[in-house]
Amino acid sequence: MTQVHTRSDAAGATARIEPALTVSVVIPVRDDADLLRRCLRSLAQQTLAPCEIIVVDNGSHDETAAVARAAGAVLVRQSEPGVLAASAAGYDAAAGDLLARLDADCVPGADWVRSVVDAFADPAVDAVTGGAHLVEGPARMRRLVPAAYLTAYFAVLTVTLGHVPLFGSNMAMRRDAWADVSAEVHRHDELVHDDLDIAFHLGQTHTIRYAPDLSMGISARPFGDLRSFAHRVRRGFHSVIIHWPRQFPPFRWTRLALHAARRTGATTPR
Repeated sequence: MTQVHTRSDAAGATARIEPALTVSVVIPVRDDADLLRRCLRSLAQQTLAPCEIIVVDNGSHDETAAVARAAGAVLVRQSEPGVLAASAAGYDAAAGDLLARLDADCVPGADWVRSVVDAFADPAVDAVTGGAHLVEGPARMRRLVPAAYLTAYFAVLTVTLGHVPLFGSNMAMRRDAWADVSAEVHRHDELVHDDLDIAFHLGQTHTIRYAPDLSMGISARPFGDLRSFAHRVRRGFHSVIIHWPRQFPPFRWTRLALHAARRTGATTPR
């Protein structure tokens, strides 16, 4: 799916431009047809169109499948419960060079896909993630609430992982990076947070970066239900602890430092 573009200069010579990376957008969803419809409308208005939009129906009982088909999305069915099972099925089916992930209740800005591509301008970058703002609620809270949540999220998990984590509502990775870890992730664990689990595995040998220009409109729903929010926190602890003791922070930091030293040594001219 990689496209190669050329252009002609004033003398008529043809110059080769770097290949344009194609983007597959993956949306895991269960029983969220109305918000999925809104999300797909936003994706249809992108200034740079993705090569495909993959909606993974994770056992919905509403009109999710019909909404996906009506929007021209690729529909993948995954009956095994769990967000990682669903998102992994979407990544496995994707054809794009980059696999961009968001949720059905997200509202991407018109330049989101273009920003995803721009974030991979450095070939050393294997995965990226970004911030968020609320798309509903009091105006003064729309950036404050997710900023507070994500500041804590990134602070705690950067220490836990030894590198930047991924935020599932706004992330992307190279398809070959996913191929490297697809057999290792806990795709059959219904309780695991898919973004955190993928970050654990990718971060061992791949580069994850935070992209400040990559922003996403998200729903206020996760912050309005204390019981649901508490469940998300419990899942977060579960997603961390299942990787212990091997990935206990001091052990992981040591391995990451050794890997970085070996990689630097391998690329330093003698």
